[in-house]
Amino acid sequence: MSGYIAKLPDGVLRTHVRYFNRFGIALAGDLYTPKSIKEGEKLPAVVIGAPYGGVKEQGPCVYAGELAKRGFVALTFDPSFNGESAGEPRHVSSPEIFTEDFSAGVDFLGTRAFIDREKTAVIGICGSGGFALSAAQCDLRIKAVVTANMYDISRVQAKGWEDSMTRDERKAALEALAAKRWEDADSGRPEYLPTFPEEPLDEVPAEIEGVNREWFTFYATKRGHHPNARGNFTTTSSMAFMNYPLLQHIDEISPRPVLFLIGEEAHSKWFSEYAYREASEPKEIYSVPGAIHIDLYDDTTKIPFDKIENFLKTAFAAK
Repeated sequence: MSGYIAKLPDGVLRTHVRYFNRFGIALAGDLYTPKSIKEGEKLPAVVIGAPYGGVKEQGPCVYAGELAKRGFVALTFDPSFNGESAGEPRHVSSPEIFTEDFSAGVDFLGTRAFIDREKTAVIGICGSGGFALSAAQCDLRIKAVVTANMYDISRVQAKGWEDSMTRDERKAALEALAAKRWEDADSGRPEYLPTFPEEPLDEVPAEIEGVNREWFTFYATKRGHHPNARGNFTTTSSMAFMNYPLLQHIDEISPRPVLFLIGEEAHSKWFSEYAYREASEPKEIYSVPGAIHIDLYDDTTKIPFDKIENFLKTAFAAK
């Protein structure tokens, strides 16, 4: 394996692992453990999900390495159908299965002798923030949730950016997806249109503007490029998200705590702000000064690791 965007910290061991979710899909993961772990010791653990379309070698390795250095066991993974994980056809996105992938991570960690089952949390970056919250709604083994510039993919697919989609626009989107399903059925495979190049760019092309420029800055350049993360999913994956509200029961995570991390300058703030309003106490929203969306993927000068560590330790101590 190669292509990790961050150096493994001293004192941390990274081991590649494979395990199955409840659908029988083999997930490829990396287990980060402190080298100082003692025989018979039981440590707190976190399952860390990648940004939507990302893989474990990108943002998750940054979080996992730092948290393992601070005494946690951290598990990163490639979502089903993506990266080094199994599942066919490739590049499918599924709200239920991506939610399940977090619970499968809890399964795996909880069967390790050195894990304290009562001290397991989930961390979701970008789109996996929505899946992490969705998992915590129904999986009571998850004792705390941290999201970093969370995206709720189901909300934006079903209602548009900042809930701006009209009923007619939604109907038109569903009609286009219905037509695409027929095309996929006739061709025998689902359409997948990657966004980012196979090889990293030296710089983002001038014609790419707005939020797309931000995505290209991370995913298409040497900063965050990985050949297993070329962006986008099969076109018809959108259908499921338009029919599956990920955060329908977010208020039921309580009394387990949720920490929403947002970049002060992040275009995605509104996802966390509405989720924070709908969640019940205990909850906290924390703004990182000067940070844009992708800064909370990999910028260790801005990711508030002290805040995350203290939040998790407090959550585990309160159980």
